[in-house]
Amino acid sequence: MQKKNMNEENNDWGSIGIGAMIVFIALILVAAVASAVIIQTGEKLQQNAQQSGSDTQQEISGKISIITVWVGAQTANAEEITMVFELAPGSEPIADSAVHWSVICDDGANTPSVVDGDMSTATNLDTTAIANNIFLPGETYMIDLVVGGVANGNADCPPTLNEEHSMVINANGGGSTYETLYYQSLTQGDQVV
Repeated sequence: MQKKNMNEENNDWGSIGIGAMIVFIALILVAAVASAVIIQTGEKLQQNAQQSGSDTQQEISGKISIITVWVGAQTANAEEITMVFELAPGSEPIADSAVHWSVICDDGANTPSVVDGDMSTATNLDTTAIANNIFLPGETYMIDLVVGGVANGNADCPPTLNEEHSMVINANGGGSTYETLYYQSLTQGDQVV
């Protein structure tokens, strides 16, 4: 039987140690790459969540809540509807001229007619003028919207018995409100929302 030399035994241990060291370094590199991917994914998710939050806040911070709409004065070629509204919860103050309304209806020839304008003629519900022409959260406002007649080059959407009209209210840089107006009666004061 031949005896192993002490030098050969140390060489085997050294080669085993070098192999283990290579595997250890490879594991550290894999862990570093995996952690970089996880950190990058976390940052991207955070950025997306912040952007979504900003978009949602922008959408809500400038939105109108319609409380009620009723048939207004029915003067020929200047038919009105009256709307009572407020800013949605969480909204920022908005200039009255920065809020626009549109009423969309069928003109009878299967093409849409649109009547629109801004909210600069709105008053506080107690019929006082709006301070600095700015809608404030917590205040209730009222406006008469002329939807009949051809005013300012707009089309004609007068209240018509048993018809549905669409109302859209947009705040510049804010949200939109959609409502369907259904005319079950044309008597002044009868609700259409």
